[in-house]
Amino acid sequence: MQAPDSDSPTTVAPHGHDTGKTPLSVLTLGALGIVFGDIGTSPLYALKECFHASHGIAITHDNVLGILSLIFWSITIVVSLKYIAFIMRADNNGEGGIMALLALSLRNKGLENWQRRLLVAIGLFGAALFFGDGIITPAISVLSAVEGLNVAAPGLDRFVLPITISVLISLFLIQRHGTASVGKMFGPVMMVWFSTLAVLGIMNITKHPDVLHLVNPLWAVAFVGEHPWIAFITMGAVVLTVTGGEALYADMGHFGRKPIRYAWFGLVFPALILNYCGQGALLLAHPESIDNPFYQLAPDAFIIPLIFLSTAATVIASQAVISGVFSIARQAVQLGYLPRFEIQHTSAREIGQIYIPFLNWLLLGAIIILVLTFKSSSNLASAYGIAVTMTMICDTLLAAFVAVTLWGWSRWLAVAVAAPFLAIDFAFFGATSMKILQGGWFPLLIGMTAFTVMITWKRGREILFEKLNNETMPLNLFVNSIASGPVQEIDGTAVFMTGSHQYVPHALLHNMKHNKILHSRNILLTLRTKDIPFVDARHRLKVEQISHNFWLITGDYGFKEQPDVPALLSDCQEFGLEFDMMDTSFFLSRERLIPRVEGGMAPWREMLFVAMSRNAASATDFFQIPTNRVVELGTQIEL
Repeated sequence: MQAPDSDSPTTVAPHGHDTGKTPLSVLTLGALGIVFGDIGTSPLYALKECFHASHGIAITHDNVLGILSLIFWSITIVVSLKYIAFIMRADNNGEGGIMALLALSLRNKGLENWQRRLLVAIGLFGAALFFGDGIITPAISVLSAVEGLNVAAPGLDRFVLPITISVLISLFLIQRHGTASVGKMFGPVMMVWFSTLAVLGIMNITKHPDVLHLVNPLWAVAFVGEHPWIAFITMGAVVLTVTGGEALYADMGHFGRKPIRYAWFGLVFPALILNYCGQGALLLAHPESIDNPFYQLAPDAFIIPLIFLSTAATVIASQAVISGVFSIARQAVQLGYLPRFEIQHTSAREIGQIYIPFLNWLLLGAIIILVLTFKSSSNLASAYGIAVTMTMICDTLLAAFVAVTLWGWSRWLAVAVAAPFLAIDFAFFGATSMKILQGGWFPLLIGMTAFTVMITWKRGREILFEKLNNETMPLNLFVNSIASGPVQEIDGTAVFMTGSHQYVPHALLHNMKHNKILHSRNILLTLRTKDIPFVDARHRLKVEQISHNFWLITGDYGFKEQPDVPALLSDCQEFGLEFDMMDTSFFLSRERLIPRVEGGMAPWREMLFVAMSRNAASATDFFQIPTNRVVELGTQIEL
């Protein structure tokens, strides 16, 4: 079976309504602004770090050509071949990203438990590392752009950190207003940026046109052969040229494969290579320019405008990463790996434009601490890369598994395709792991923390669900007992949120126990998250009547959708079930969790789970239920 085609995506509005196709040119321009911001700002710092003094690499003709060739072939293999030609074929109903890839890999119902656990661990760890990337990318990108002041006027270097922090604070302050209006400018700005990269590169290539020989892989082979250890260490800086490559796959659902391919091969790839060649030619002519070769590509009169353009480009790159963190977090919430957050939708038309206040301020605080701690882009480069390389390894492993289980590839073919990619991924990982003590520990710490939080929440919810089911009774037995005995019935509709239609919700039992009444209409509502990004409106709803006053309603949502209970209930009219919100009460169960020494998890994990539960957003807000129609009934549970 072949991977489905997603070359022509449709714009999906909330609740799955198709709003029509977007012109290819518009999608391509939009891809320039959203998809390529991270990788597009790598020339600001990547080549400079390759020749960092700690590597001990002399700026000679052969060394420059060798490193340029490593850069060219790294970008070609990792981005052009691995992500665009291979991994982007693994789309989940047109959506990409590691959570979509994880959902695809788990679609095989014949998986054994250990295989399922291994795949979940790989996918969640890759997603967790993205949170570390979401902190480092804005910090290193904006800081490297503002460092151009050191070139324009060395006396202004004391203003670099204050300006960087001011730009970052401004960026996070506008998040709550949404990026729809600002986002319209992202594409044109990035088109100017990539065009500028190409022009600056060409201007300097004319001084040493032989740098174009970088396409010959023998230069890279010779460099590695002559300096094997130095080349290995240098790979930890070369990886900076491909950071952001995974964004091509993650943002596939917004634009489709074809616009991303057109933008990459038509402008981004050539512009990046030309700029790296230009920097290489500049170093051959003026080795002293190694302090900041990017800005010294430009004539003195254009450095200040270039600083403004670079800052704008890095802000756009940061915006894309921040939006990606919000998106990954929401997907993790929907799939049950994170507690509910307050999620605000910043656009009435685009379901993907969201704002999560808690994460917004958490990211800002972490980024400011990072900037003040490392103080320069060179220092931050030591922390950058290791999280990206580990995410790339996770992507390759999951994609190879999907190729076998869903596309029908033989295992040998999948291994033959994935093995070279994995070899490069592990080479990058090995090189970046040498910088763990210099700063690489930071993204690993963030990744491990996020991973621990996600698996703890998932396991805690499983234990809680099991205990709640053990303390209730089967639904069919309950309904039959109600029908055979006298129960005081009152007018109105009661909606009980429940995770399963097999058991009686605790809120229903408590309502009968304390109030000793039953409503004339009782709705047991279950919301499920499917392993696809969006659920078609035609398959959203299932309504079943099991007695004269009991109905079962099931609402299915994709992992990129936001549940909306009032909207779901209004759709029940076509099933002959109408709701008057002023005559409907929503009964929710609120559990008070008590950790115990011999519980289902380690005591510290139980404490963590309890803390997350107490601070999770209320179901009322998350499911958009009218607050004045909610009744909460508490219960105490020992984990």
